[in-house]
Amino acid sequence: MIRQLIVSYVLLVAGALAAFTVPVAFTLTAQLRGDTEDSVRREATTMALLLANDDAPSRAALMAMTRAYRDETPGTAQVLPVASAPAKATARWGSSLVVTVPAKTADNRIVGAVRVSYPTSDLNSRLWRIWGFRAVLAVAVLALAAALGTLTARRLTRPLRYLNAMATRFSDGDLTARSPVTGPAETQTLARTLNSGAERLDTLISAQRIFVADASHQLRTPLTALRLSLDNIADGVEEEFVREDVEQATAEVVRMSRLVNGLLVLARAEAKVGTAEPLPLRALVEERLEVWRAAGEERGVTFTLDAPDADGRQVMASPGHLEQVLDNVLSNALEVSPDGGTITVRLDPHPDSTVLDVLDEGPGMSDPDKARAFDRFWRGQGLTGRTGSGLGLAIVKQLITDDAGGVTLRDAPGGGLCVRISLRPAAPRSGG
Repeated sequence: MIRQLIVSYVLLVAGALAAFTVPVAFTLTAQLRGDTEDSVRREATTMALLLANDDAPSRAALMAMTRAYRDETPGTAQVLPVASAPAKATARWGSSLVVTVPAKTADNRIVGAVRVSYPTSDLNSRLWRIWGFRAVLAVAVLALAAALGTLTARRLTRPLRYLNAMATRFSDGDLTARSPVTGPAETQTLARTLNSGAERLDTLISAQRIFVADASHQLRTPLTALRLSLDNIADGVEEEFVREDVEQATAEVVRMSRLVNGLLVLARAEAKVGTAEPLPLRALVEERLEVWRAAGEERGVTFTLDAPDADGRQVMASPGHLEQVLDNVLSNALEVSPDGGTITVRLDPHPDSTVLDVLDEGPGMSDPDKARAFDRFWRGQGLTGRTGSGLGLAIVKQLITDDAGGVTLRDAPGGGLCVRISLRPAAPRSGG
């Protein structure tokens, strides 16, 4: 936009210069040429009158005048015979201005002519100086116009740059970003509107955070107390049918706790309270796999990492997001894996992204199930469909999307499901 404003301003000044300077230069050029031609024509006419008188004093005066013209001016004058005399005065421009005036007697009889040649080199030099001065002046004015245009354009667009900086910080999760109210009335109104909207959004997000914190305490505490009460009841009950009812109620409490935890995690993810930062991917994956290997040993499930080219690879993610994503995906993979199966985590770095695949050997998913797997509260027909809350993959998608990544489901080679996660690579650190 700044460039367009500068170009428009310079073109406007150039048009004004062309409209006023060029006609003046042409007028001066025509005036100088006209004055020169009139002067030469007057000299030639005077000589022609002396030639037409055809008496001794006139001939002497003519000879003296031609000698003086030759000696005192850069031009020359010559007398032409009647055969070379034109019918009327002529002027021809070239390297010299040549004016020919016929000598006519009182009865309008032509007795000869006078031809005066005047070099135009001096005149052309003066004309070049006139045009050159105006060209230099035009270039100087255009340069000054470009400088003033740059200052003006930057001043006019400064409020827009403030607004753009605010929008950039806002998109990065900085809800405290505000724009200075400066510039023309229109940009001031826009800045006030955006600041007011940002203030309201910040208030709403703060209210949501407070709600999430309160809900985390208010919902988890009674559920935990209810589960402990059911466990105490189960320990003191001997009737089998009562014990079964208590165990069923306990299972429902556990499922409700999972559901509440999932909703709280999803609410925090949608609040976008974090800002992405570079994180070491391989070290983070190895840490989570070490935690899940203990859970896999109970059923003989093995966790393996395939990452030959991922050493030192960093990705952009909000703190805590990748841990939650891996925990949800690995939990689902472990739940559907057969006893003695293998869960493989594969890291494949690319220039514009890093792909993280989690492959299991479970029953996999049909294409319609893959299309709905990221919907909230949707549960498939496998093991996770019976025990899950239906929020695990929804949380995964929300967290990955917040960090400008992507997640898809596809069939694993040899059977099972592959959860493919694409992550943004961190910018390489500049040396020094």
